[in-house]
Amino acid sequence: MAKPFSQQNLRLRPSSRELDVVLAAQQHFERTLVLAHGEPVGAVAALEHPRGEEKANYGEVFLRDNVPVMAYLLMMGRFGIVRHFLEVSLDLQSSTYQTRGVFPTSFVEEDGALVADYGQRSIGRITSVDASLWWPVLCWLYVKRSQDWEFATSQKVQRGIQLLLDLVLHPSFEGTPVLFVPDCAFMIDRPMDVWGAPLEVEVLLYGCLRSCCRLMELAQRDSMSRLLDQRLVLTQQWLHDLRRFLLKHYWVTSKTVQVLRRRPTEQYGEQQYQNEFNVQPQVIPPWLQDWLENRGGYLIGNMRTGRPDFRFYSLGNTLACLFGLITAPQQRALFRLVLHNRDHLMAQMPMRICHPPMEQEEWREKTGSDPKNWPWSYHNGGHWPSLLWYLAGAVLLHEQRHPTADALLMGQMRAMLEECYWSQLNQLPRQQWAEYFDGPTGTWMGQQSRTYQTWTIVGFLLTHHLLRVRQQDVRLLDIEPSHLG
Repeated sequence: MAKPFSQQNLRLRPSSRELDVVLAAQQHFERTLVLAHGEPVGAVAALEHPRGEEKANYGEVFLRDNVPVMAYLLMMGRFGIVRHFLEVSLDLQSSTYQTRGVFPTSFVEEDGALVADYGQRSIGRITSVDASLWWPVLCWLYVKRSQDWEFATSQKVQRGIQLLLDLVLHPSFEGTPVLFVPDCAFMIDRPMDVWGAPLEVEVLLYGCLRSCCRLMELAQRDSMSRLLDQRLVLTQQWLHDLRRFLLKHYWVTSKTVQVLRRRPTEQYGEQQYQNEFNVQPQVIPPWLQDWLENRGGYLIGNMRTGRPDFRFYSLGNTLACLFGLITAPQQRALFRLVLHNRDHLMAQMPMRICHPPMEQEEWREKTGSDPKNWPWSYHNGGHWPSLLWYLAGAVLLHEQRHPTADALLMGQMRAMLEECYWSQLNQLPRQQWAEYFDGPTGTWMGQQSRTYQTWTIVGFLLTHHLLRVRQQDVRLLDIEPSHLG
């Protein structure tokens, strides 16, 4: 049985090497930056290991991996690289009929030409959805921080937004406002039974639509386009419907689970909507009782007809805080849940990507016996240090938005973040900035983990910056407009 979190971390004393570690991480980060058309365009996924064993595509520029990179560059005021990254990604937006509007998963410059991957070279040939949804978010954060209004209102950017919205908001057989995707279509990019409407994709869709609205509102000032007005109204309505849907069907507390367990089933007709997805009480896992305690709450991983996924996904829940999808009281309920379950979610190497992991026959059936997703490894309950900065951002942004709310709870969250920061500072340099960690406590470097992983390095730098350098920079992560010039 795992020791209590406080006992596990008694030996993690503040290190006198803090400055040395930060400087080394900054040097590693500078080495990850690569050029396109002669100018810095972003970071590779991982630095080449001295033994030269890295896979070739880890030297490509992945949109997903560059989210923390771009956030860090914006905080450093290095706007030129961010704009170049956005422009190159926009130039590579797909124009083919079937994938029109999709942004590339990754790109690389070869012999002076940019080569993009839309899934045709990936393992399992899966096209990532999150790359496309992240682009408008990063674009809006760049515009808001740099006040580059000309870029936001340019025909090129506005056309890219419309192409993406055409792809995302098109009519389908389903009447719900969520975006349906196959397995492996986001950060969890190997089979994990996350097909349907996975939380991370739906929260990113929410952030994407909010950002698109902000960018269209800027263009609307200088345009009398009736089509733009109509598209803005449609997007705002979809955004409203999506949030209402997620809060109704994904948000759970001890109270809502008790209601769910007693709802009728086999309902038919438009008026019978108490149990729209015909969820049987037997599918509610018993571990939820202790997980939720009395005052905790979180967004479940997926809602599918008769098959909700009650697993906790760290990135989707923390992004829901940053994007303002869940309310302030719900965010504090999420923080209470994290504190209550920190032995699972933080443990030795903060933080776990999802919980609980699939084991034994369930693992074999639902992952295709994928050896990388062995129980307590990789996406199946592995620990990813790159996720900590999202939680730090969510906590610090909540404090700035609601400075007088539940001082005791927020003090406990800050104390936990401090322990997690020191845990990473003491371990990551020794573990060569590994991609992920294995085991129930995340003690062991991942069996197939890449070393000198870019988002591990920059995730640590972001956590350090927000906790030590300039806490108010967390406002960068707020997609609500602070000033529109």
